[in-house]
Amino acid sequence: MSSERILVGGLFAAGLAVLSYTAFGPLVTPVMAQEDGPGPNLIIDVAGEANGQVVIDLASDVAPNHVAQIVALAKEGQYDNVVFHRVIDGFMAQTGDVQFGKAAGDLSMAGMGGSSMPDLGAEFSSLSFDRGVVGMARSQDPNSANSQFFIMFAPAPHLDGQYTIVGRVVSGMEVVDAIKRGEGRNGEVTSPDVMVKVAVQE
Repeated sequence: MSSERILVGGLFAAGLAVLSYTAFGPLVTPVMAQEDGPGPNLIIDVAGEANGQVVIDLASDVAPNHVAQIVALAKEGQYDNVVFHRVIDGFMAQTGDVQFGKAAGDLSMAGMGGSSMPDLGAEFSSLSFDRGVVGMARSQDPNSANSQFFIMFAPAPHLDGQYTIVGRVVSGMEVVDAIKRGEGRNGEVTSPDVMVKVAVQE
């Protein structure tokens, strides 16, 4: 892959200061239980600084092509042992690089890859990037999402309509909150936490 699949530079940078701090200090949003939808659900076992299970209700009615690809990759075991390679406090945790993000491999290119499946056309919606929402990472091309996704720590309305929303966390947000943070502006993580097992519950 020739371009890194991240939250695109301008949008990415613009949200950091706003999301990380308010006039009164760090932005803290309470953990709130979310109602589980029709699914399918993505069941993620996380290990590292965070340990536990995260359940994501995938929005097949909103982004059917993206959800179908995530489900197919999960059923093939492609997401197993993939790291959270980019994690920014107060913003999001990104994972899903099945090509370059395996925990046992060389992680120097983590975030640059996708999968053997084709890139996807954007499926933007009117949904908002709230805390716990899951979106697809992409390059500058809106039609370049493939396997990588990110989970929001806090609301990021500047992403609305710019990235495909594929689901939301319905259980285990406390595990997401504990995922090891990265360093620097882009949030690259040293010795990152891992999705040791990713399964699908239909």
